[in-house]
Amino acid sequence: MTGTDDAVAEDTLYVLTAVLLTPAQFPSVLGDDYPAACTALGLDPRATGYGLVMGQDGDGARWTVVVDDVSLVAVAVASWDCGMEYELSPDEDSVVCALPGWPLAVAVAAPGVAAPHDPAPDPRADGGELPPLAPPDPGAWGPAQRRLGADAVASQWAGWREQIDESAVAGDGSAAKTAENGEAPGGNGTGGENASRADAGAGTAGGGGSEAGPTDGGSVAPATGSTDGEGIVPDSANGASSGSHPGVRRALAEARAYLDAPPPGRVRSSFAPGDARTIRADGPGWSMVARTDDMAFLLLDEVPGEILPVRRGAELPGLLKALDALAVRPS
Repeated sequence: MTGTDDAVAEDTLYVLTAVLLTPAQFPSVLGDDYPAACTALGLDPRATGYGLVMGQDGDGARWTVVVDDVSLVAVAVASWDCGMEYELSPDEDSVVCALPGWPLAVAVAAPGVAAPHDPAPDPRADGGELPPLAPPDPGAWGPAQRRLGADAVASQWAGWREQIDESAVAGDGSAAKTAENGEAPGGNGTGGENASRADAGAGTAGGGGSEAGPTDGGSVAPATGSTDGEGIVPDSANGASSGSHPGVRRALAEARAYLDAPPPGRVRSSFAPGDARTIRADGPGWSMVARTDDMAFLLLDEVPGEILPVRRGAELPGLLKALDALAVRPS
C-alpha cells in the first residue's frame, strides 16, 4: 500500500504486521483502557476503533499507519493467526494518519530495504508532531511492562496455573510453591535464575501476526506471595488479612468499583476453554488476569516483576462473573 500522509506520500509501505485498536481489543502497552491507548497515539477514541498497520517505507523507516477500515485489519489478523497468507492493503481513503515508529517490537523486517530505523523528522513540521513510537524498555518496570506481563500470563494460563500448588500452602504464612524444577511455563521451558518474576519484555509482533508476550516465549513464573489462613493470597478485599500485600486489596476493591462505573475498555472478556471466560482488567498501578471458573493473578507497579496469585475463595467468583457481564467483548 502507499501512505497518504505528507511524510510517506509517494512512497510504498511494506506491510509487516497489524493489530486492532478497538474498545474490546487494543495493544495494552499503550494504556490501561481504550481511550488512554488512543490518546497515546493522538487519536480520538471513536467507537468503531482503528487498525494499526506497521511496516517500512522504501528507505527502511518504521511507520505505523492508522486506518479506519477495522474489518479489513481484523480479517488480516485472523488469517495470520491461523497460519494463512493475507495481503493487507488498505485503501488510501481509509488512512487516518501515519505515525513514525512502531509501538510494538516487530520480529521481522522487509526484504530489500535498509534495516528498520526511525524516520528523520519532517522539516515541514511545526514541532507539534509526536516523537517516534517505540516499545517500552524490557529492562525496566512500569505500567506498560506490567500490562504486557499480564497479557503474557493470559496467553500462557495453563502453564501458570499448574505452577500453583494450593495443597502445599500452609496457614502460617508460607508461600505458594512453583514447579519442582523452578522453571517458568512457556515455549522454551526456561525460567532463568529468578522464576518468581515477570519478564518486562516489550511484546513482539511477528510478521503477519498480532501482539504477543515477552520475546523469550515464556520467562514468567508465579511469585511467592503472602498467604492468609485459607490459601495463597486473600480471595477478596473484604477477607484480606494484614499479612497480604495492601496492593492486592486495593486492586480488588478498585475492580469491584468498576461494577458501578465501568471505564470504557478497561475490562475485557475473551474466550477460554469450556464455558469459562478470560478476564483482563487494568487500573491505576495494577493489572488482573483471571478465569471465571478459576483463580486470578495480579501484577502491581509497586512490586516490580512479581505475579501475585489470588485464590478463588468465596468472593472472587461473584466479582469475576460481574466483571464478565460488563466487559467489552470482541465482535
